[in-house]
Amino acid sequence: VTGRSARSDRVVNVCSWGEYIDESLITQFEEETGIRVNYQTAESNEALYSLIKMGGADFDVIVPSDYMISQLIEEDMLEPLNFDNIPNFADIDPNLKNPEYDPENLYSVPYMWGLLGVIYNSAYIDPAEKDVETWDILWDEELSGDILMFNNSRDAIGIALKKLGYSYNTEDPAQVKEATNLLVEQKPLVQSYVMDEIFDKLEGENALIGAYYYGDYLTMADVNPDLAFCLPKEGTNLYVDAMCIPKGARHKEAAEMFINFMCEPDVGYQNCDFIGYSTPITEVWERLDDDLKYSPIAYPSDEVMNKAEVFVTLPDDINAEMDAKWSEMKSYDESGSGWLIVVFLLGAIAISGFNIWRKMRKKVRDNY
Repeated sequence: VTGRSARSDRVVNVCSWGEYIDESLITQFEEETGIRVNYQTAESNEALYSLIKMGGADFDVIVPSDYMISQLIEEDMLEPLNFDNIPNFADIDPNLKNPEYDPENLYSVPYMWGLLGVIYNSAYIDPAEKDVETWDILWDEELSGDILMFNNSRDAIGIALKKLGYSYNTEDPAQVKEATNLLVEQKPLVQSYVMDEIFDKLEGENALIGAYYYGDYLTMADVNPDLAFCLPKEGTNLYVDAMCIPKGARHKEAAEMFINFMCEPDVGYQNCDFIGYSTPITEVWERLDDDLKYSPIAYPSDEVMNKAEVFVTLPDDINAEMDAKWSEMKSYDESGSGWLIVVFLLGAIAISGFNIWRKMRKKVRDNY
């Protein structure tokens, strides 16, 4: 306590994502170091980027995702780290070091990682009857009105690219066009384009299937145990969130102390247990129960990992093409033509009837 009060003027400003840290660890860091933590959250990588770019933020530690780290490095918006102040970096999984988004590993320390997959309600979708381990399931006409899709161009077009056998990081405008045409075909089947709204929709059975992240799936499954998760065989997105220091940060040494603290095995274990994502810390992984340590989803095989891709920053022209095609897709056939209204009304009636049927079905299944 004395040490804390003697250095109460010391501070570290941290910006991460909501519900992405065990907050008791913040208190522990403050008590151990006497450094006060101002913890803030951002809505998205893009919002974080805008804040830093426009000079409207005073962050010392940020936790952006892989592709955004790549962009921040490219634009000289990150400080090189002094790894003498981050000795716990030695225990980071070697497979996560020198990543494509930070090839020389000068600017980032992995915080958490995981895989994107398909979340579905097993009370209504039987994997013995439907192949759920494929992106094709999100184009299944029998699930019309119960499919959720990402409400951003990079993720949604990326899923379509993988369904077609292409890379998430394609630089071919023709492949982008082919992927968005596939999204146009899917659009009549989609109930809603979502981000965080997917939690309420899947937990409350207002929809039956969608693509989202494994760590968030665990949160949803706590609320609705009927939810299940699988990895598409075509390959998926490996996402890594990593701790970085913005260019010109005023408390760089304190920031490096905070990063090192979050990589301590005891701290990492407690944090991993709290938020549910996969740990990049080797000793933390070794402490996990075998059922989690060898989970084919949380810590999948080399075969799965070899087909997974990390987002990297795309050329400006490809980003612009994706955004333009995405806007075209979202506005496609939304002119309110008379025949479309009839089709939508008939579809609504059909979906309403199906919803009644599926509730009866679940009731029978629960009773059974």
